[in-house]
Amino acid sequence: MPRRRRGWALDHYDEQKIYHTPLTVSLLEPALLILIKRQARHGYTLLSDLEMLGMGTIHPSVVYRTLREMEELGWIVSEWTTDQTQGPPRRTYRITAEGDVALVNWQQELKKSERLIAKLLQSVDS
Repeated sequence: MPRRRRGWALDHYDEQKIYHTPLTVSLLEPALLILIKRQARHGYTLLSDLEMLGMGTIHPSVVYRTLREMEELGWIVSEWTTDQTQGPPRRTYRITAEGDVALVNWQQELKKSERLIAKLLQSVDS
């Protein structure tokens, strides 16, 4: 699924097409933190869980790159899980104490953004 770049809002809006706007992609980090906080997960599971959250199908390379960056920041840790009955070992991601702090900060930022979005939508409607 393509990511929409600057100027995407000038395109004809089509509800049948699902695109990732810059806003959607910017929500990937907090979405991953929320999912991992709920339960340690594999990357593949995170991909399907993101779709169930309504974020669409974000390209796996974007998700895995974000997971690596979050791990470099110390927000999450991963370990190889070999207890699968079949298939190769998989990385299981879990949140750290630093990740909990980052998630609290993201929650505050999302609340501020929610208020701003509400004001913007109100301005359009008036």
